[in-house]
Amino acid sequence: MGNTKSGIVSREILEDLKLNTKFTETEITQWYENFKKQCPTGRISKEEFERIYGKFFPESDAQTYARHVFRSFDTNDDGTLDFKEYIIALHMTSTGKTTRKLEWAFSLFDVDKNGYITKSEVKEICAAIFKLIPKDELSALPSDENTAEKRADKLWTFFDKGDTDRIAEGEFIQGVMENEDALRLIQYAPLK
Repeated sequence: MGNTKSGIVSREILEDLKLNTKFTETEITQWYENFKKQCPTGRISKEEFERIYGKFFPESDAQTYARHVFRSFDTNDDGTLDFKEYIIALHMTSTGKTTRKLEWAFSLFDVDKNGYITKSEVKEICAAIFKLIPKDELSALPSDENTAEKRADKLWTFFDKGDTDRIAEGEFIQGVMENEDALRLIQYAPLK
């Protein structure tokens, strides 16, 4: 990943990230410098990621969701995130186009990484999302989505699938793009 000895991101990775994200060379270089300070080995372990992620949700139990997020970002399945995986993930979840974000969301919900989402996987991710919601916000949820199971059931109905059916990536993206409620249900957005 970058030139780990000198603390300078490699030209190859820099060019690749400039092509595949909206970040500038200066931004990528700054991100790399910060990444190397935080992760001198050039890699983030799952445990480090969970700890960092948990800081964004101090009122919640973010560990389960963070574990799923980490899995979806660890594209080479080596149990760590390198700088490139980290920046691509940052781009997709923050500044990426809706389609790219939904591709990432699909990978989040595809727990077993088989290219399809099942109702049980939807339930697993909805349960993890629910752990992010502070207790004081749970009472504000509509009655048909105030538990993880209800939320998963509601989301699954948008795809018009039976309990044992599965959803491919294209179906998932199209279904979520065509329904604002589905888009809202696949994520947690804190109350303003």
